[in-house]
Amino acid sequence: MTDFAPDSLALNRKLPLWYQVSQSLRASILGRSPDSPLRLPTEEKLATHYGVSVLTMRQALKELESEGLISRHRRRGTFIEPEARRARPVRLLGSVDTIVAQQSGDRTTLLGHGTEPVPAELAEHFPGLTEVMAYRRLRQDRESGEPTNWAVNLIHPRIAERLDPADLRRGWPMTKVLRDGVGVRISRITDTVEARLADPETARLLEVPLLSPILHYTGVTYDDMGQVVDVVRIHYRGDRFSFSVTLENVTS
Repeated sequence: MTDFAPDSLALNRKLPLWYQVSQSLRASILGRSPDSPLRLPTEEKLATHYGVSVLTMRQALKELESEGLISRHRRRGTFIEPEARRARPVRLLGSVDTIVAQQSGDRTTLLGHGTEPVPAELAEHFPGLTEVMAYRRLRQDRESGEPTNWAVNLIHPRIAERLDPADLRRGWPMTKVLRDGVGVRISRITDTVEARLADPETARLLEVPLLSPILHYTGVTYDDMGQVVDVVRIHYRGDRFSFSVTLENVTS
């Protein structure tokens, strides 16, 4: 059986090697021709191809497996999933400090907090739970007082027991509260941003017309055990949101 041939990669030593390898292999998989083989080379061959260790290669493959792009079978090998979607959200690598910095600056009002049922669309993030603690916050521009976004953080109950709402009232971003106030060891945060229309609650809080364009952000925060501790849904005014990305070594 012929193996799938991934593209080559010029490594950037400023970024984790497993991340670069996973993204390169991911691009090769999603950009493959319909008649390309589905079987990947062995871990050893892939590691040699990319010039990394087998351990690094294994971590990269684990990432692709979690996305559903590949499946791994003992003694048979690793295979591309035939039904793997051709289009997936762009994934960017950053730090928790970067997230905290981005969340800081605006004036924050804690609108309220209490237990709420786990939304059906988020149930996969809170297995075995029927309720989570919800914290609702409104952010406003410090100079003009104009609302910029409002957010709902859904916190795992075992974390909420140790969370002090006073930290939120003093303006701390939830990521900072979890890390510095509660002591959660955050391993990663996954972000999704999509365009939506303002519902009645969003229109009222952000002072925009009903059904006007907004940007809806979902962030899922994982601890060092891989468990979800927080899912935040933020509604941004379309005229107060910008997204900027810097890519290094793009010609390599």
